[in-house]
Order: sequence, then structure tokens, then C-alpha cells
Amino acid sequence: MALSTTHTGLLIGTLGVVSFIFGVIAENKKPASGVPITGKDLVICRYPSDPTVPLGYLSAVFLVASTLAGYYSQFYPYKKKSVPQAALFQSTSFLVFFNIALATSGLALAFILWPTITEQLHISRNVHHNLETSCPTAKTGLLGGGAFLSLDSALFWLVSLMLASNAREDYLSEIKGARADTLVDDYDPNLPKNTV
Repeated sequence: MALSTTHTGLLIGTLGVVSFIFGVIAENKKPASGVPITGKDLVICRYPSDPTVPLGYLSAVFLVASTLAGYYSQFYPYKKKSVPQAALFQSTSFLVFFNIALATSGLALAFILWPTITEQLHISRNVHHNLETSCPTAKTGLLGGGAFLSLDSALFWLVSLMLASNAREDYLSEIKGARADTLVDDYDPNLPKNTV
């Protein structure tokens, strides 16, 4: 079974939705703060067991997979007909949405990884010599924002894929029309036939 734009669109959308779900759950499960345990000249922060860090990394992995699938799907030779990238980028709308999809993917990755790594660092480096520490966690809202940007980037990849498909069809029809014009222009019925 040949790969079609419908198949790649479903793949991009599914990966984007899974990334979104993992990001939202990670945001909802994140604790507000840790519990400070004061010792002699130090404070140990105890954080409740929560799946924020693994879910954040899973969200990032699915976002990267969605982005790679989205990027690759733009230039894949569907129906075994390859189209030069320059032909696709001649379409202004494709160029705009392609760049928006790339930008939102990068921004979503930053918004997902920043609080995930910060949370992991808070959990692993939980001994503080500042007795005033409040046992902070990663900034609230960034994971959720990254999850929504992840979903947005998947949607922009889908729009870009539709525009690439239109640009591909336009290019192939122009090539087909140019070949037909060449064949018609080369034929002159008034020329004498070559007799051997």
C-alpha cells in the first residue's frame, strides 16, 4: 500500500495529539511546591512522587516525532512523483505556513523541555544551604502552554501539507501541459515526410 497525504496527515495529527495529552497531564500532575525539612545549616526539599518529568519528556518525544513526520511529509514523493523543493517554495502560502510550523514546533519544544528539565533539577538537587528556601517547582503554566503549542504545530504541519499537495499538483499539471505544448509545437503537417 502506497503512502498518501491522508496517511501522513493522520500520523502527524495523532503524534501531535498524543504530545498534547502528555503535556497537559504533566502540567496537571505537577506539585505546587515541595515540603521543606529543616536540618542543621541546610534544608532538604521533599517532593511528592509525580509523573511530571517522564510525561514531559514523552510529550517532547512525540512532538519531535510529529515535527519530523510533518517535515518529511512535505517533500515525500507521493505516487512516485518527485517534485523539486524549489517548486513547492514558489507558493507563498506554503512558504508562510511551513515557516510557521517550524517556528511553533521549536517554541513548543522549548516550552515543554524548559519546565521538564527545571523540575528534574529541582527533584535531583534537593539539598539547599539557604534556610529561607521554599522548595520551588518549575514555573506553572509552561508545560500546558507547550502542550497547546505542540497541538498548534501539528495543525500547522497539516495545513502546510495541504498547501504542499496543492503546489505539487500545480507543478505536475504545468509539467504535463508543457510536455503537451512541446509535442504540439514540434509537429508541422506541412513538412514533407521522410521517405527512405
